[in-house]
Amino acid sequence: MPRLAKLTFVWVLASIFVLSTSVGCSLIPGLTPASQQLNTVDEAWDVISRNYVDKSKVDSTKLSRGAVKGMVDALNDPYTTYLDPESYRLNITNQQGSFGGIGATVGVRDGQVIIVAPIPGTPAEKAGIKAGDAILAVNGESTEGLSIEEVVLRIRGQEGTSVTVTIRHQGDTQMEDLTIVRAEIDVPSVVSEMRNSIAYVQVHFFSARTDEELTPVLSGLVKAGATGIILDLRSNPGGPVDTVVDIASHFVDRGVVLYIVDNAGHETSYPVKSTAVKTTLPVVLLTDNFSASGSEVLSGFFQDMKRGVIAGTQTFGKGSADQWYQLSDGSAIYLTTSRWLTPNRRLIEGKGITPDFKLDLKGDDLVNWAIDYLNNKK
Repeated sequence: MPRLAKLTFVWVLASIFVLSTSVGCSLIPGLTPASQQLNTVDEAWDVISRNYVDKSKVDSTKLSRGAVKGMVDALNDPYTTYLDPESYRLNITNQQGSFGGIGATVGVRDGQVIIVAPIPGTPAEKAGIKAGDAILAVNGESTEGLSIEEVVLRIRGQEGTSVTVTIRHQGDTQMEDLTIVRAEIDVPSVVSEMRNSIAYVQVHFFSARTDEELTPVLSGLVKAGATGIILDLRSNPGGPVDTVVDIASHFVDRGVVLYIVDNAGHETSYPVKSTAVKTTLPVVLLTDNFSASGSEVLSGFFQDMKRGVIAGTQTFGKGSADQWYQLSDGSAIYLTTSRWLTPNRRLIEGKGITPDFKLDLKGDDLVNWAIDYLNNKK
């Protein structure tokens, strides 16, 4: 079965991002011999095909796909899912074509599909979508029992068309219908400014061009007279592995950014890369409960390497990688295949990163705390 997706921290789906996480922290569960269990599936098929009262309902295609979906559901992993051929073709087509989304990051918490973060300047943010919103329905159809990918497929669509999302804001009891016009999401991932002598850099998400956006900012710090850097990773859902490694490589000369461990315990290390732009300025990273995936890896890297301090609240706790595997009938399984570890081999999945300074400050209040901290280190 071929692998059909590059290993990334975040599955990017036509401008609505799927936060790829899974439940539990066990790295290598024991496996029951498959052949014996598959015999039971064959026996069940034989019993049904021979004896079911209504022969017209004995559809081998539907039964086989139902068996596969049952196996996937039995893993109890909200991010491992099965798509039938039609849904999978739609998924591939949407990624390759001019389809749009609402500009938000989605994940699962306590069995509920939620908004991890709206991307600033996108239709989702303009419509009032907030981090922590629960997605209860799409175009009037309940999301209960749907996988995260199935919810995303319902939200995505042709650019310029509308989708109605029923949400419940975090801490509220009332539902709200928001009608949002889909758009092609093409916004910068990095926003920066000087706050006196402190460089404030907000990274909304990691994309293929984040390093290209960040490099000139870092290269200009000496000329700008910067004495410290604030990296704001609040509500950052992550992004491609290579991008996170590229960003980390600007801050140290050597070391490992992260390890990836598969179900056989095999480790793959991602070392620091050589880069022309380096900085030794002190760094404060800002996190919140919706800093996830690649932003957690970057935070753990800074913490383990003692390259900077983290301030804010506990991160999301997403520490797994997922891949598509297409089956012979055109359907596909999106499967959690590995876990991520920090340089000191700390597990992120289900745990997150604990800040060095636990602070329940919001907005600029946390930024101002970081400025004071860096100014006091001069």
